[in-house]
Amino acid sequence: MRREITDISTLFGVLSAIGMICAAVYMGADGAGGMDGFLDAKSVFIVLGGTFFLVVACFSLSDVFKAIGAVAHTIFYYAESQKEAALISLELASIARKKGLLELQKHDSLLKSNPFWEKGVKLIIDGVSPEDAEKILRKEIDAVLQRHQTSTRVLHKAADIAPAMGLIGTLIGLVLMLGNLSDPESIGPAMAVALLTTLYGAVFSYMILTPLATKLERNTRAEAKIMYIYLNSIISIGNKENPRRLEMLINATLPPSQRVEYFG
Repeated sequence: MRREITDISTLFGVLSAIGMICAAVYMGADGAGGMDGFLDAKSVFIVLGGTFFLVVACFSLSDVFKAIGAVAHTIFYYAESQKEAALISLELASIARKKGLLELQKHDSLLKSNPFWEKGVKLIIDGVSPEDAEKILRKEIDAVLQRHQTSTRVLHKAADIAPAMGLIGTLIGLVLMLGNLSDPESIGPAMAVALLTTLYGAVFSYMILTPLATKLERNTRAEAKIMYIYLNSIISIGNKENPRRLEMLINATLPPSQRVEYFG
């Protein structure tokens, strides 16, 4: 049975960091016109809207929406244990060795533990040679990695653009402020609003987009490791190798804390 670990560290970290900023703002808000002094719809519009459309210009609308979907997956990430993947692989390899490939179809809970694993085993059961199965599955791995890498590039590009949009918003605010120098009392509030776009751009870039891009890269590497464990297992099953050899092969790729001793 597949075991998954819900990894909410990204959500916890981002919200905690933003919470600390909000707490600092709240504690000093009495002398800055209250919390309302840090809220400005025009600044949000410039930073978020400008960043979104410039990223679309750099990539495509489809790439941007896929990246948004990847962000949702990153925030609520379900991490499959490498050790659990290794145990599932060795159990099915042992069954195939003792009772034949067709026996694997009777173990749906294990076979469906991962869509990639299920597809690979079905290729072997359907009579596809291990060499051809490996080619097909490697192409699928490459496709998954390519999609994730595109989403990561979108997030990194957005993180680069957001501070620039904040600076542009600040310059716009300064120009408008300098055009109204006849009213000295408006200079201070106008300057505060102008600087808010820089604040929003920095927060959006360094406290939201950059952590998400970094976490997506980490998750991609973790997912690739799981897929390669299953790939090696599928090839081993297809070649009817001794599962003990597969155990040694898998353990060679795992960190010490994740290594298994299925056969004692």
